[in-house]
Amino acid sequence: MHIKPQSAERHTLAVIVDNEPGILARIAGLFTARGYNIESLTVSEITDDNLISRITIVTSASAEVMEQIIAQLERLVPVHKVVDLTTHGEHVERELALVKVAGTGDHRIEALRLAEVYRGRVVDATIASFVFEVTGTTEKIDKFVELMREVGLVEVARTGIVAISRGAQAA
Repeated sequence: MHIKPQSAERHTLAVIVDNEPGILARIAGLFTARGYNIESLTVSEITDDNLISRITIVTSASAEVMEQIIAQLERLVPVHKVVDLTTHGEHVERELALVKVAGTGDHRIEALRLAEVYRGRVVDATIASFVFEVTGTTEKIDKFVELMREVGLVEVARTGIVAISRGAQAA
């Protein structure tokens, strides 16, 4: 297990790349080589022709290590742009989770009540269970999952963080 140095801070990176085989492995390899964990990773095509993708990476590292990682990422041929949203300015982060909860009676009623408070949406229901869709910050989803443990949490699937800079300009 890698122990993060005291100066490690959480960073959210937006990496714009050519959508080609192997690029994700090359990018992940840069983090692995330095002994830093990728805490969240999402990838999506962002152009109509499916030729360009956006990779959102959340990791923790010192400012100096992040500068080195960003410089190395920018040198990769299929990488068009790398933006550290954490230092770039204000940005919005969201995550989606599907949370399955089983229970009857009071547990079922409490699960529905808590989902309403957290703006969770029922996307599947059976006599004995619900699947809720919850979106928001990582902290909000963590808290929702923690509360659902008390009423019958069965399993959780999470997307990972997506992020975008605030304002009229692209990152």
